[in-house]
Amino acid sequence: MYEGNVLKKWILAVAISAALAGCASETTTANLPAGVKLIENVQLADSQVGIPYKKYQLANGLTVILHQDDSDPLVHVDVTYHVGSARELAGRSGFAHLFEHMMFQGSQHVADEQHFEVVTEAGGTLNGTTNTDRTNYFETVPSNQLEKMLWLESDRMGFLLPALTSEKFEVQRETVKNERAQRIDNQPYGRMSERFSQAMYPVGHPYSWPVIGWTDDLNRATVDDVKHFFQRWYGPNNATLTIGGDFDEMQTLAWVNKYFGEIPRGPEVSLEQKALVNLDKTRYISMEDQVHLPLIRIGFPTVYARHPDEAALDLLANILGGGKTSLLYKNLVKDGYAVQANVSHPCQELACQMSIYALANPEKGGKLADLEQRILDSIKEFEQRGVTDDDLQKVKVQFEADTIYSLQSVSGKVSALAMNQTLSGNPNMIASDLSRYANVTKDDVMRVFKQYIKDKPMVVMSVVPQGMTSLIAHADNFTPATLPIAQTAVEGDLPKPELVSSFDRTKMPASGAAPVLKVPTIWTKTLANGIEVMGTQSTETPTVELIVYLNGGHRLVPVEKAGLATLTAEMLNESSQKRSSEALSQALEMLGSSVDFSASEYQSAIKISTLTAHLDETLAIMEEKLFQPAFNEADFTRVKQQQLQQIQHMQSDPSYLADTALSSLLYGKDNALGVNDIGTLDSVAALTLADVKAFYAQQYQGGNAKIVTVANLPESVLLPKLAGLSQWQGAAVVVPPLKPFPALKGGTIYLIDKPGAAQSVINIAKRALPYDATGDYFKSYLMNYPLGGAFNSRINLNLRENKGYTYGARTSFAGGAEVGDFVASSNVRSDVTTKALTEFVKEISAYQQKGMTDTELAFMRNSVSQGQALDYETPYQKAGFMRMIQRYQLSQDFTTQQDKIINTVTKDELNALAASELDINKMVILVVGDKAKIEADLAALGYPIETLVL
Repeated sequence: MYEGNVLKKWILAVAISAALAGCASETTTANLPAGVKLIENVQLADSQVGIPYKKYQLANGLTVILHQDDSDPLVHVDVTYHVGSARELAGRSGFAHLFEHMMFQGSQHVADEQHFEVVTEAGGTLNGTTNTDRTNYFETVPSNQLEKMLWLESDRMGFLLPALTSEKFEVQRETVKNERAQRIDNQPYGRMSERFSQAMYPVGHPYSWPVIGWTDDLNRATVDDVKHFFQRWYGPNNATLTIGGDFDEMQTLAWVNKYFGEIPRGPEVSLEQKALVNLDKTRYISMEDQVHLPLIRIGFPTVYARHPDEAALDLLANILGGGKTSLLYKNLVKDGYAVQANVSHPCQELACQMSIYALANPEKGGKLADLEQRILDSIKEFEQRGVTDDDLQKVKVQFEADTIYSLQSVSGKVSALAMNQTLSGNPNMIASDLSRYANVTKDDVMRVFKQYIKDKPMVVMSVVPQGMTSLIAHADNFTPATLPIAQTAVEGDLPKPELVSSFDRTKMPASGAAPVLKVPTIWTKTLANGIEVMGTQSTETPTVELIVYLNGGHRLVPVEKAGLATLTAEMLNESSQKRSSEALSQALEMLGSSVDFSASEYQSAIKISTLTAHLDETLAIMEEKLFQPAFNEADFTRVKQQQLQQIQHMQSDPSYLADTALSSLLYGKDNALGVNDIGTLDSVAALTLADVKAFYAQQYQGGNAKIVTVANLPESVLLPKLAGLSQWQGAAVVVPPLKPFPALKGGTIYLIDKPGAAQSVINIAKRALPYDATGDYFKSYLMNYPLGGAFNSRINLNLRENKGYTYGARTSFAGGAEVGDFVASSNVRSDVTTKALTEFVKEISAYQQKGMTDTELAFMRNSVSQGQALDYETPYQKAGFMRMIQRYQLSQDFTTQQDKIINTVTKDELNALAASELDINKMVILVVGDKAKIEADLAALGYPIETLVL
């Protein structure tokens, strides 16, 4: 089946890796630090692709996985603890996620905010994430900063509690509540998943409460509860430390043993029992929300992650609702009954579910009972239709292609190793994963359909616009039960070791020698028709990324036709003159490739991702779509209706309202930059198929095109494959000039009412400098860094870490070829809208008047210059770097010039730029929130207030 396919090589590679893993015991351990044990050594044969690694264990039970990759001068460090929300008790939800926040608040030898400061100044990035089953903390830094990261991670693993105070706890509890408000309570459909889980799982099931927690549970938490949670779950024996990148193995092991080896083992942790979830009957629930599109969600409980039936259920999900070749697309979306529809089979450690959703098209009535019936009819149709050879092939190929793409970054490889070790006890799961998908048969898919889906009880949830309960699928017949609140946050005896370190942990390790940057080697050629091609060779994965950029985009479109560039791109994603959109999608799926047309403010683009072995076939499909679009009326009617409904849907999103209004204020409604590139309801409603054809003829011309590519092929092999594009004719278009911008009413508050909003969106903005690589625009980026450009900037530390007003606050300069802007922004709790705005104004004004300090200047220099080590790792990072050179006609060594500026620009020069660019009196203030709750306090500030209606 895979003959002649690069994927066959992959299956062979992972089989070899599995075989080699069995030879680990033969590896010498004579030079290992005392207490470090080699568990296995998985290496790949020459020219094979996979994730080679070595797995060790310390005496205290800490699992250590090392993956060496010297392709870029960076390291990725991940510490994963096998604890998520599933370990919480009734009435104590949100602890795992709350504790994730606490782990960034300093430890015994690391000061408050020092973790962020150290990583950022080192030029790195950091974060933490929590899900139902695990919590992880990770940093990506230049390779000479590895010891420092191990110092930081070990200190919070072994020495967190002495620094955990009530004051820190209260601030982070407010931060988490802000995060909940921003991501759940203030988002369309935001509360759907937690309501759905209550109905899907039995009362008390570990997945029946949300990861972020219920607000009442967060409010009843105490600092002692959090300490006990740490003592129970954060021992080294419940953790995996995974390091990937460019490092010396023996030195790294010595550091790991030094920093982590003396941390005492924690309480023993047993795996949770995996019992299949069963429903006694179909459960109907519903919810009104601030939304435009009615949504139906259906779920069937199935198995759990890595259950023998998981792969077959994944294939079934794809057949039912995985894209344009699926049954749900044919029966719901194609005929316009739904704007979107999808089926997936998400799996967690303890449970999976067959998840189905559809967004109803109000133009077809929007009744969710009708959509439910169409979904059930599609399920019945599957039983009659059965499984085809193509069904199996396309899903297997896509899974295998996705596996290859996931290995394009060190962080992706480290994440895979860490997850597999944590949930399976075995980092080396690529071979078994590929095998179990490759071995799924038609009979397997039909068997799991009958066992888990056919005529089985399900959960059916309706989410409808406020006041439109007549649209729900069925009257509610389920109310979730509750359990008594647990008296303690954890169960069992807790250790209270008083660890005294064998060395002075207050001394932060020094940085190693600065790594040598590996800037991509770029080649540039011109096709026979004059199209410029810029490329670089990257041999880490057998893939090709190719992007065709066309100058124009939304800027080419008259304001009254806003949305036309986007609509035309979407039409090019539909049928060609030879094949339907479904047939084209099927052809791409059989290759594991993608071809996507899109449009943005200044350009349209064609993005191609493919395995190298399938480049020729993928380019042929792209050329068919580009040069022979069908532009038929049925596709147009459907795609236009989807775009209109998307605009209506986004008007429920406060952040979209803020972005749309701010563009209008800064650039005016008569300029393309002042109107969203998706268009307005009026502009899109007026568009015709003739408009699409006319814009296609104007935009999709060879004279507008430039190409960027990152491939494992050399230039001499790749260029001849672009012969089809070398025949592309047509002259370049001239982008029309912008009209004069409106005068800004500096110091005016513009207020958009969002009744019932849990948060207010604040934007403070002015027009600013257009893009340049080495002039004042670039220097404005450096100037802004200490103010609001880094996590530990003045504004974020004030509003998030000190006040607890928000989940995040920032300032930035963004510039294009013609103009730029400065924006300060945050989503804050409604009750502190005025206080947060006051802090914004205070911080910006103080920075404008006094500028940065010597300490901030040094921090900025270190952070920005060292961060360049992370800039060129993945194919899309390389492509983005080349696109900047191509689009703005930069010299290939522009980053060297930037580095010189970073290290020589003076504080006085940057502070003068702050004085000229950050005059708060020239900035407009935009607030989206509940007017009834916030207007009176805003008025007390003394600024004039104007109400906007979009």
